[in-house]
Amino acid sequence: MSGILDGKRILITGVLMESSIAFHAAKVAQEQGAEVILTAFPRPTLTERIARKLPKPAKVIELDVTNDEHLARLADLVREELGGLDGVVHSIGFAPQDALGGNFLNTPFESVATAMHVSAFSLKSLTMACMPLMQNGGSVVGLTFDAQFAWPQYDWMGPAKAALEATSRYLARDLGKQNIRCNLISAGPLGSMAAKSIPGFTDLAKVWDERSPLQWDMSDPEPAGRGIVALLSDFFPKTTGEIVHVDGGVHIMGA
Repeated sequence: MSGILDGKRILITGVLMESSIAFHAAKVAQEQGAEVILTAFPRPTLTERIARKLPKPAKVIELDVTNDEHLARLADLVREELGGLDGVVHSIGFAPQDALGGNFLNTPFESVATAMHVSAFSLKSLTMACMPLMQNGGSVVGLTFDAQFAWPQYDWMGPAKAALEATSRYLARDLGKQNIRCNLISAGPLGSMAAKSIPGFTDLAKVWDERSPLQWDMSDPEPAGRGIVALLSDFFPKTTGEIVHVDGGVHIMGA
């Protein structure tokens, strides 16, 4: 039986650990027939080691999404490997420690600017760098953490995710003419590298223990990975600017 990504060429960022959502997106994408290429920063060798655990080999390209030189060379490097792209996964987020953990009112603008650049503006930067490779259209999928709400300890990553969500909508608006879709997955909390960098993350995770209609497993990133693969596929040909929740249903709960 053929997979839902047969013949697709997919670039995936953010594979840092085997517990990364991006790793499971890459794994499921390969299982569904895609050719996958990975990007990594600041330690490509770490991603290369993790990539060996994927079902098939995947080349790793160094990419700092805040570095214009890296972005400018990306299309040529990917073209050499895959010829073109049908999909891009943006799984990148970062905020300095003084922008997290209850320090919202005291965070300096420099730290906020870093969070916004890496976590939100980079969706536009990465998409534009990959656009020359998506001559026949494609699908861009990013990862958010529901920015409708103010979460414990999340602080300036909350506004950064709100900016990411708005950026995705504007990309969807402007890239529709090129038949490029841009959507987001809003996942529940998972024990990823990004989560471990948030002081007091367990306080945030408790919300899911108390409110999730479906039992939520913080150690299982595969449901989010499957959601990404679904949006990369042709099963959502006219869906763009959307946020699909893979959070056990917490987003529907009033109390």
